[in-house]
Amino acid sequence: MSADLEQAVAAAVAADALVQWRVCMVDPTTDEHLVCHDADTEQASASLGKLLLLVEVAAQFEVGTLAESELLAHGDDDWVDDSGLWWHLTAAALPAVDCATLVGAFSDNLATNVLLRRVGGPEVVRNRAKTVGIKDISLHRYVGLHAKPRPAVESPFGLSSGTAAGYAALLARLHRRDVVSAAVSERVLGWLALNADLSMVGGAFDLDPLCHDEPDLGVQLWNKTGTISDVRGDVGVVVGEARTVAYAVLTHWDDASHPAGRAVALDGMQRIGRALRGLVRTEPIDA
Repeated sequence: MSADLEQAVAAAVAADALVQWRVCMVDPTTDEHLVCHDADTEQASASLGKLLLLVEVAAQFEVGTLAESELLAHGDDDWVDDSGLWWHLTAAALPAVDCATLVGAFSDNLATNVLLRRVGGPEVVRNRAKTVGIKDISLHRYVGLHAKPRPAVESPFGLSSGTAAGYAALLARLHRRDVVSAAVSERVLGWLALNADLSMVGGAFDLDPLCHDEPDLGVQLWNKTGTISDVRGDVGVVVGEARTVAYAVLTHWDDASHPAGRAVALDGMQRIGRALRGLVRTEPIDA
């Protein structure tokens, strides 16, 4: 069945030379690389880098430097009216744990900025990642064009960047419960189980996008997605009856000159997802 996954990745890559693919699939128990394509090339990863923020928040909850119940209010420097729910709500402040839940479930940008400011900023998040051995992933700044403070030198990758290998390794470690501690890893996975965006690889599993924190149809999925105009990324862990796979699928294209790249990327990600479903399920499903 891994041959089917290899074929699905190859077909996605071959579909359009103007769409770039970075793919890494690993067995989280053995770290065996099942399928990889350009897995060590860094690219913009949009909201995927918020994973590092969730690790930092969970770690601060564990040691008590941040309380789950602490009310966090948003200010003018945090405001961003894009992905998420909070900017649609009337609440000016939310408990820290609710902010993290919004980030996991809806990639909430306003909650991201509020949490990022409270934990000490992007540099603190990057230092934590380095300390616990998370490699090839970086969260560069706050979200949004007007959020402050801005970095002295802007990354060419925007909010975050990473490699498919780096993201797959992080998800594999979360599955093994060895990012910071078992409790921290478990908490981060709990937030990822709420992710409502199943428009990419995760859509192949036919799960309820608003309620899939328990096994369904023979699989359980924890994932995080990232979206900007010229990037789609989906990283996660899927546990099936046959096996478990940590995956990272990132795509990039020039949206100005090739707007059709979005449809090509999404089609390819869904093809890869169907092949991945066949690999982890006891009963193979045609891709």
